[in-house]
Amino acid sequence: MTSFPPPIPGEPSATPHSAARVSGAGIEWADPARQRAFDTWLNEQSSAHHLLPATARAASADASFRRYFRVDRADGGSCIVMDAPPAQENCQPFVKVARLMAACGLHVPDILAWDEPQGFMLLSDLGSQTLLDVLDTEHPQANLPRYKDALAALTTWQTASQTDVLPPYDEAVLRRELQLFPDWYLTRHKGLTLSEAQLTMLDKTFATIVTRNLAGPKVYVHRDFMPRNLMVPHAGHVPAGAAQRLGVLDFQDALYGPVTYDIASLMRDAFLSWEEDFVLEVTIRYWEQARKLGLLDFEGWSEDFGEFYRAVEWMGLQRHLKVLGIFARLTLRDGKPKYLADTPRFVMYVRNTASRYRELTPLLRLIDEVEGLQAATGFAYGRV
Repeated sequence: MTSFPPPIPGEPSATPHSAARVSGAGIEWADPARQRAFDTWLNEQSSAHHLLPATARAASADASFRRYFRVDRADGGSCIVMDAPPAQENCQPFVKVARLMAACGLHVPDILAWDEPQGFMLLSDLGSQTLLDVLDTEHPQANLPRYKDALAALTTWQTASQTDVLPPYDEAVLRRELQLFPDWYLTRHKGLTLSEAQLTMLDKTFATIVTRNLAGPKVYVHRDFMPRNLMVPHAGHVPAGAAQRLGVLDFQDALYGPVTYDIASLMRDAFLSWEEDFVLEVTIRYWEQARKLGLLDFEGWSEDFGEFYRAVEWMGLQRHLKVLGIFARLTLRDGKPKYLADTPRFVMYVRNTASRYRELTPLLRLIDEVEGLQAATGFAYGRV
């Protein structure tokens, strides 16, 4: 779990750690009192878990207030410590989803200790490499075994789904996420003043996107199921009975919603883009598994891959527009400009999808105008 990469949650909120004080192995603390509380708590855990507190060092920060540290164990190996200030972060969803995932056989961090009032948590360490770290970007086919592992984890998670366990990924949430695009990307980042006609167009487009995305089957949704949140464990680090070899992280924002969301997230990554033939191949493999498991019993999805793939594209579009807004907000509000470097990837995703569907032509024209681009071209697959 070295990377603990920045997730793209539905609504991250963060502020830069200003006036931070550095201590230990490069760990920064903005609040000396919290540093003292952390040191005291970690020392209290050292005996029961054989920790070496002096080895604590930064593993990563994420897009929220959560931070992660690695600490060595006296008997070998290491653990991860989560620092989640309770005034800003609620760890209960993390604990709940971790237990759900572990119960269905997924490889997730074990919660070894949790001080809920102070927001400190000790976790097992799932390894030092993400799936993104080991992918061969020059030879897509060489990655099929890794993606098969990812699909095994995904379908295991989805088949465990039950209603009324996780909050719903409903119209209100989808709409709120989509609104990040005009509010933060177009208006604040690009400096646009949208006309009434443009606002009306976006509202109509968003209504269509939401309607299509809510029409299909519902399952547990990770909401950030991508290679950077999947861990490649060391040999022997997978517990008996784990459904697959990859560890799963950053699941605390999980909801109950569209079955198409996580496969769209996996194959239209925030940090890596594949050619469409590879995207199609992996998505077809998912489709074949999911339909056998009864996850796609809706309007011909289990019989016609084309129908299902169109639904994946519409779900991906919602995510791409949301992420553009989130990346702009992380830069402008939270002082984290590195995220904007990946916005061209999401602009490309939006344009590729919008170019295939007539209902999305007005959105495509707006994107092209904003970005100074020509109309997108590509597969006509799914154009209606």
